[in-house]
Amino acid sequence: MSAEDTRTVLTRFYDALARRDGEAMAALYAPDAHFEDPVFRLAGADIGRMWIGLTRRAKKFDASYTIVEEGPASGRVEWTARYLFGGRRPVVNVIHSELFLEHGRIVRQRDRFDFALWAAQAMGWPGRLFGRFEWFRRAVSRRAMRGLGLASRGPV
Repeated sequence: MSAEDTRTVLTRFYDALARRDGEAMAALYAPDAHFEDPVFRLAGADIGRMWIGLTRRAKKFDASYTIVEEGPASGRVEWTARYLFGGRRPVVNVIHSELFLEHGRIVRQRDRFDFALWAAQAMGWPGRLFGRFEWFRRAVSRRAMRGLGLASRGPV
């Protein structure tokens, strides 16, 4: 893959996110892909299920992105998601993504964001109070996985 091919895949992926098209996002992952962020650690088809579930559930969702770097087999993207968590709490989450590609498909994605800041916005006072604690992050992860009907790939 060339850097231009990588840019094309990244653009397709994040344009699909902005359109809330989880199916198009899922189609860009390799069958044995891996995904990790502070809430989810997923592999294979569960990655697509996550995006489909999240994009369908999102209320007043908006996403913008900047491709920071693209190379022959990887890229970095900074993106911002704005939405109502639980249909009522406004969240602005800045995410730093690192994606690795093979044959035009995403094989690994690592997303990083400030979990404590996200938890404070999404969950109000419990998130502000407990968002910096690992046990709270794990509890949020378990609940999110159950809510989307996903299989856990070990502790996040």
